Formats: sequence, structure tokens, C-alpha cells
Amino acid sequence: MAFLASSPARCILWRQFSTTPTTKLARSFSFYHQRPCLNVLSLVRSYTSDDAKEDKTKPVSQAKPGPDTVVKVIAKTKTRTKIDYSKSYTDNIYITPTRAMHEYMMTFSDLDKLTKYKRRSPFPNSLEFIYVYKRGDVIQRAHDVWGGEVTFLAEQKKRKREELQENIGIFRMKSMMKDSRQNANNGEDDFPGDRPVEKKQESLFQSGSGRVVMYAIGINAANFVLKMGAWLYTGSHSMFSEMVHSLADTINQMILAFGIHQSLKRPDQQHPYGWSNFRHISSLISGVGIFFLGGGISCYHGLMGVLHPQPLDSLFWAIAILAGSFLSEGASFMVAVNEVRSSAKKAGMKFMEYVSRGYDPSVNVVLLEDLAAVLGVSVAAVCMTVSHYTGGPVPDAIGSLLIGTLLGGVGSYIIRTNTVALVGRSIPTERHQLLRAELESDRMIRALHDVKATEMGGRMVKFKAEVDFDGKEVARSYLDQQNLETLLQEVQKVATVDELEEFMLKHGEGVVNILGAEIDRIEKKLKKKYPEVRHVDLEAL
Repeated sequence: MAFLASSPARCILWRQFSTTPTTKLARSFSFYHQRPCLNVLSLVRSYTSDDAKEDKTKPVSQAKPGPDTVVKVIAKTKTRTKIDYSKSYTDNIYITPTRAMHEYMMTFSDLDKLTKYKRRSPFPNSLEFIYVYKRGDVIQRAHDVWGGEVTFLAEQKKRKREELQENIGIFRMKSMMKDSRQNANNGEDDFPGDRPVEKKQESLFQSGSGRVVMYAIGINAANFVLKMGAWLYTGSHSMFSEMVHSLADTINQMILAFGIHQSLKRPDQQHPYGWSNFRHISSLISGVGIFFLGGGISCYHGLMGVLHPQPLDSLFWAIAILAGSFLSEGASFMVAVNEVRSSAKKAGMKFMEYVSRGYDPSVNVVLLEDLAAVLGVSVAAVCMTVSHYTGGPVPDAIGSLLIGTLLGGVGSYIIRTNTVALVGRSIPTERHQLLRAELESDRMIRALHDVKATEMGGRMVKFKAEVDFDGKEVARSYLDQQNLETLLQEVQKVATVDELEEFMLKHGEGVVNILGAEIDRIEKKLKKKYPEVRHVDLEAL
């Protein structure tokens, strides 16, 4: 009975039933001995076959053991300590090399001595994984490098003050990133995927809308010079309105060109979603300029001509210049029409729908300005012709009022469409339903809630949804990547609570990684099928 000495419970049982026959006692303890994982404690009651009823209420110490004594062993499993998830915990935080060097003043050689961990890349269009470090390891290493926590914090505060005063933080970060690339093994980047892969920035003249705007600037500038000469020669109110109209168009289209240039800039830390809305901002400013500068001055000058009519000189050359302006403005208008028609065809939309939604605000402004210019030239030519043959200045002044009203209407329309776009407008219902149907057709998704798809400018869409993922399908996807025979052997080896917890933690992390990979797959599939969707935010319920 030497095995009894190895456990307090066995010793208690031996002392309690020392009078029990050896064969019976050995059989009882052999049952317990074969199950050490139960971690049995001492709760024992004994009953005899003859006196079970009489001794049922007696304490264990008073029960009389008999030849048929039965030992009942009650197992007490190990209690697992539960974690309070409401408390702060940061030991599992990982950071990228760039952040480690920027925030904790580390160098490439300092990080090289730390343990690197391989993780999935969060950046689109990059490699599949990145290397990260535990933040706790980085902080400890920073303290060692700088000679202690006090010295490190003092240096950190000093550098922050320098960054605020000299605004050099962004340049230091770029320098550190360049240094990390140059010092990587074999001349390769030791941190693949630490930053997104950047595409070559599109230039102003490579953009279809950019070409349209630059072409319009040249034509309107030339028309302004010619109309100004005709106005100075004739003093016509209609010609003055047309001169102001061409000047306003030239200035506005220069603003549009600047807006297009800004909108092509890459996203940065201060503008993570890019600058695409800058086109709407420049178009809004252009609309305000057309309304006040073009419409307001034209109406004022026409009103003065009606109230205080002045005799006109010969209008022959003025009408000839208007004819030339009509041809040039018409050519610019056709260029804008062709660009809108081409863009609408690519987007699978009708011409008027594309214009009314303002997907390319810069081209829309050129289109509307040129349309107003063609109509304005026609109105001015008619009114000046009437004044030429009648000899009265009033028809010419009325032409100026009509042109000002036309410009005011065009400016109001441009202001309204761009204001709606800047506020944040949902995409059309049919396209919204297409995006939703595409997601709901995926095997991993059970339901979608709180779906939002808003326009970001330049036909770009930001999509957000709360997603109820199918946990069974996620687990099945994880099992598809595992060797089930090996997994079964791991399960069979689990015998204690600690081993069970270790098994669940290991494979639980794998399931979470699979969920993240599936979200990435769904987002890439959605962006590939609908290129206008640039930003996708799927939040798991």
C-alpha cells in the first residue's frame, strides 16, 4: 500500500477504513489511482449493507465499517482564475518598427536585438505580412539605451518640444524609414509591409478632367483679351458682360485646375482618406465666383445701361468677335461633353445622371460654364444686332441683364450640387443594393446591419457595415488549413484544465487570424468588382 503515502486523500482514506478487508480496499483505491487527473480530495461516506439506513445520518467518524464497505469519492476539479476584462492591460500590444523608432527614439541597430513577430499586413496592395515588436520590449530596450526611465522620459519631452517648435517630426520619420531600408539585410527592406505600396501619383495633364480644364483656361483667356478690346472700342453693355463672363471663367477654371492638382495628392497622416473632396471645394468657390462676379456685375452694368442709356459706336467688329468667341466656346463645350460622355459610359450611367450627381465636379463646372458662354454669346449677339439696326442702347443693356441672370442661375446650380456632395451624400439606392447583395452572397456572412455607403468625391465611395459573421463557417475555414489527424491527437492528450486552456488559447488565436484574413478577402473582392469603393469598413458584431 505504498502508493497511499503519495496523496493526502489516500492517507485519509487508509486511516478511515483501516479495518476494511485488503482486497475490498485495494479495489476501491485502484479505481481512484487510475484517475489522477481528478485531483481527488477527501469527502468520503461509508455504508454497510446491513446498517445503511441506521448509519445514513451519522457522521463519517461514527460509521461502522463492515465487510461490504463502499467508498464514494467526490472529485473536485481545479478552479480556473477568471480575467477581469474591464481593467487596463497592455502587455499584448505590438507596434511597427516605424512607430518604435519615432515614438521611442530607437535606431535600426537597437531594434535588431529585439524579438520580431510576424503578423498579417493591414495595408492594401502590400505584402501578406509585416514584422512587429512587443511594445513592452521596445520600452525596456529604450530605457536601456538611454540609461534609465528618467533619462528616457526627459529626452522624449525634449524632442517633442523640438518637434512643436521646428515642425521637424515628419522629416525625422522619413529619415528613419530611409535608414531602416538602407541597413536592411542584403539591401532589402527588413520590414515588409510596414507601409502601404504607393502608386505613382497622377499628374494634372494625365487626368481627363485636367486636360479639359487646361484647354478651357486657354480659350477663355484668349476670349477675354478679344472681348476687352471690343468693349473698349464700342462701349457695349453686352460686350462688357461677355468680357466679365470670360474673365470670371478664366479665374474660376484656374481655381479648378488647382483643385484637381490638390485632389491628386496621396493620402497622408493628416488626411488619411486623401484629398479627393478638394475638387468639390474648388468647384464651390468657382460657383460663388460665377454667381457674384459674373452674374452680379453683369446685372449691375445692364441695369445702369437701362437707367442711364449711352449712345453706342459701330458694333460691327464687336459682333465679329462674338462670332469667333462662339466658335471657340463651342469647341471647349464639345471637349467637356465628350469627357462627360466617356466618364458616364465607364460608370455605367446616363449623361444627365452623371452631371446631376456631380461625380466629376471640375468637368461639370467647365461644361456648365461653356454652355452658359455659348448661350451668353448668342444672347449678346442678338441684342447687339438689334441695337445696331435700331440705333437704341436699351436692347444691348437688356442683353447684359439676361447674361447676368444666366450666370447667376449656373452659379447657383454649381453651389448647390457641390454643397450636397461636401455634406456627405449616399450613393444611389440601386448601387447600394448591389454592394449589399455582393456581401450577402459570401459564405462567411449571415447578416448585414447599419449599412452606409457615402460618396467621398471623384466617384470614390466609402462603405461601412456591421457584419454578423457565421462562426461555424469561420471555424470550418480554420479547420481546412489544419491537419485534422494531428489536431485530434492534441485533443486526446488534453487531460488537465491547464492543458485545455493552452489548447484553446493556441487555436483561438488561429481562428481570430482566420476571421481577419476572411475580412481582408471580402474587402478585396468588393473593391475589385466595384473599383469606385476605395474604403471598406466591416465591423464584426
